[in-house]
Parts: sequence; structure tokens; C-alpha cells
Amino acid sequence: MLNQLTISGLTAKLAKREVSAREIVQSCLDQIGRVDAKIHAFISWDAADALAQADAADKQMSGGATHAQKPLLGVPIAIKDVLAVKNQPLNCASKILGNFTSPYDATVIEKLKSAGAIVFGRCNMDEFAMGSSTENSAFGVTRNPWDITRIPGGSSGGSAAAVAADECIAALGTDTGGSIRQPAALCGVVGLKPTYGRISRYGLVAFASSLDQIGPFTKTVSDAANLLGVMSGHDLRDSTSVPQPVPDYAGALNGNIRGLKLGLPREYMIGGLDPEVKSAIDDAVKKFSALGAEIVEISLPHTDYAVATYYIIATAEASANLARFDGIRYGTRVEGRDLLELYGKTRGAGFGAEVKRRIILGTYVLSSGYYDAYYLRAQRVRTMIRDDFLKAFETVDAIVTPTTPTAAFKIGEKSDDPLQMYLSDIFTISCNLAGICGVSIPCGFTKNPALPIGLQLLGKPFGEETLLRAAHAFEQNTDWHLKKPAI
Repeated sequence: MLNQLTISGLTAKLAKREVSAREIVQSCLDQIGRVDAKIHAFISWDAADALAQADAADKQMSGGATHAQKPLLGVPIAIKDVLAVKNQPLNCASKILGNFTSPYDATVIEKLKSAGAIVFGRCNMDEFAMGSSTENSAFGVTRNPWDITRIPGGSSGGSAAAVAADECIAALGTDTGGSIRQPAALCGVVGLKPTYGRISRYGLVAFASSLDQIGPFTKTVSDAANLLGVMSGHDLRDSTSVPQPVPDYAGALNGNIRGLKLGLPREYMIGGLDPEVKSAIDDAVKKFSALGAEIVEISLPHTDYAVATYYIIATAEASANLARFDGIRYGTRVEGRDLLELYGKTRGAGFGAEVKRRIILGTYVLSSGYYDAYYLRAQRVRTMIRDDFLKAFETVDAIVTPTTPTAAFKIGEKSDDPLQMYLSDIFTISCNLAGICGVSIPCGFTKNPALPIGLQLLGKPFGEETLLRAAHAFEQNTDWHLKKPAI
């Protein structure tokens, strides 16, 4: 089953001419045909275009192109429906964009194509990346491959589910408050959120501009390192892109973490943490210790304020960013008697309930009389949260936490309680507020039913090299990442 292979396993076979890119793509398409009616990881895919890309990759390899020159040559990668891919649909899982087709490639897509990747398929998501369960999509709910009665996480649930179900070799997602790491944990795959500014956001439809970051879903840490190396780098088209050198992430995965100091924040081991999740994290910490890492208890004192701070800042930025969807320039248009009625009818018909909720909240906290009381205060607390992390990183190399407080919950279980849904991201939100990097890796399973549990590692700004080295060492000494759902 070629679709079950990793990027590194696949490129090794391609290099030896044991398989063709066309065979690999066909294997992924066959798997989509077998399982996606149950899971609904994809909104759409273009089989003919994917096979044409595969044929072009095979032709390049026949002409002498190597994976040293193009590290992703012939590798199929699926894309969250919030990233622009030229001549492909771009809906953000929303009705308001109608039949909009992107006229250009996002920078990350340009980089993937330049590295030889086969870019195919639009993965389902919460509308405009607003949600923690992929239940807020205008195209229907995505289901967890481990138990189709449960959510895959969100907002990048389609991307996580597609990788877990072997419908693609890897996928791209976006992380605003945990939207890569949380679904990665709930679906049992690797999810990496890079440092803010590490990867260009050009071509990403913004939810909250100071929080959004693009990152990969993969089957192994090594694959995540390879994708990060391809996608990273300064981009003059993105003013938030930081001109930092790009290390050899894959080359840093030497398995040696002896002497590495890992912080265990006391604020994250809270009362609401599921006992099975806590037990898995405790076992993971013991494994790190056995591998030679030093475990240090630390404090992140402003953690309690992270959720409230995030939902003020994120909704404020969302209300500004989503103002462009008005029915005038592109997408769905519902006529009205005047311009104001046209705006109201278009946005009323085009946006879902969760998007409307966040626009209303964001507009409120930015309004006259409330800006200082809410938005400005939230920005001050955000600085305090970042300072907590920077102080902790003076004494530790990385921080170990659960990714989520529980395993995947039932579809519909929290739909009527937005606050409980928002608390699903309690352990992931601070990373985005602080602008640091984070990764989620599989570290165990609940017993009945058997559902994946994720371990989160948080690193210093632009400290992905150390973060991935620690994650890789854990992965190589456990077998959680090798387990597959019985779909």
C-alpha cells in the first residue's frame, strides 16, 4: 500500500525506480475512493490534474532529476482549503466564497511545487479556520478515522484525518490557536506549528493575522522536518516573514537528547485533565528522562488568562479581516435594495453561525468605549504570557505538555456550548500568543475506545531544530506513530 508510506520511505523507492509517482498518486486516489465517503477529509480533489503532475514528476526523474535537487519530487501533499493554489477552488469551507478559484499560488505552494511535490485535494476545515472540531464547515462534518462518531479536531481536521487515513502522504494546515497540533493529537499524527514568521503567510486567507501560521501534518517527525525545511524562508511579499537562516532540520535529528532540559509547567497539569491523558504524559516524561533529558518543573503563571486573551485578540482581528467578504468583489452576492442591505444579506447568507459569533464579538471589543477595556488589556496580557515563556526558556530547552485535555469527543457533544469548545485549545493557545514553535506527536491511546493521545513540545522562537530533535528521539523509542486506524 504505497499510500501508507512516509515521505522518506516514498522518496527512497522513487529514487531507486521501484515505483512511479503515478502509482503513488493512484494509490492515494484509490484510498480516497475507499474511505472518504465515511471520513469526508476532502472537500474536493482533481484526479486528472494530480495524475498529470505525477506524470510530469516521472518524466523529470527519467530525465535525471534527483531528490537531492527536488526533495519532494513525486510526493502527493493535500492542502487545507484556506491556502491559495492556482486554478484550484478556494472556499475556506464557507458559502460566501461561492465558486471562487484562486488565480495564484501561495508562497508555500510555490515552494512545494519547486521541490517537486504533487499538490492535490482541498481538505475540509472549520469555516475560515474558526473552530476546534471541523463541525463548522459549509461542506459537512469531517470524522475521526479512529472512530467515525467522533470529531477529528479543528480547524485543520480534514488535513489531519487525511494523513491518519493514508489518503495522502502529508498535508498542510494552519494553526491560529492550536489548529494543527490539536487535530494532530486527536488523529494520532505529527503536527508542527512553526515560529510566527518562519513560513510566509502570503496566499493564506487570514483569520487572525498576528496568530496564523502554516505548518505540516505528517506521519513522522522526520517528514515534518523535511517539509519545514522546504517551506521556510524569508518572503518579501509577506511583511510578517522574518529574515532568519533556515537550518538543516532533518540533519539535526540525531536521536541524542542527553543533557537536554525539558520544562514541565505545573499550570498545565490541571484538574480537568483526563486521567488517561495525564497517565500517557507522565509515561512520556519518564521516557524522555530515560533517554537522558533532564526534567525541570517550571511555572507559566499567566496561563489562566490565555483563553480569554486569545478570544479577544483573535476575534478582533477576524472582524477586520473578514470585512473584505462583502459580495462586491468576489464570491456569493445576495442583492438588496441598497448597499447596506446587500452587505447584510450577503454576509447573513454566506457566513455560518460560528463565524458570525466571532465577528460580532470582535467588533464589540474594538468598538468605542470597549477598546481599552478589552482589546488593549488583552494585548498587555499577551506580552506577559510571552514573557513567561521567554523567562522559562532561560533555564530549559523545550517545554513538555499535553496537547489536549481529553481525547476526541463525540460529534455534536459540544456544539451547543461554545465555551466548552473553546476550552479544547487550552494547552495550545499560549504558543500562538507568544509566537513560539510547537509540535504534537502521538504518545499513547485511551483504552475504551482506543483513541490517540498527543504530547506537545514547545520551543524557543526559531527553536524548531531542538524541538524536532527531542520529538524525533521520543518517536524513535516508541511505536505510537506506527499504529493505524482500522477504517
